[in-house]
Amino acid sequence: LELSIAKGDGQYAKLLANLAKVDVLILDDWGLMKLNAENRRDLLEVLEDRHGRRSTIATSQLPMDQWHDVIGDATLADAILDRLVHNAYKINLRGESMRKTQSKLTDTATSE
Repeated sequence: LELSIAKGDGQYAKLLANLAKVDVLILDDWGLMKLNAENRRDLLEVLEDRHGRRSTIATSQLPMDQWHDVIGDATLADAILDRLVHNAYKINLRGESMRKTQSKLTDTATSE
């Protein structure tokens, strides 16, 4: 959203430069919605500027083998995932959500 706004007010290049300098960029809940053409181009720009220079963390409940479909355009998906996934440490978590197990509203002993 900030990138879209920055395009409108002439701050796009400055915002990209700032994102490139952040030591660790976190893409939280990655893949909840499909990307549109503008989102794909913006994400590629950000990842291209950071690739090999800074760390990027992506968290997702979506399996990695479905990320290509969420990005949409096959060519841009290949480019984005090349920068995001290759040379990455992948950690697959299993089990109940920590939010669910720590909630007083959910009795995890009886839920299956």
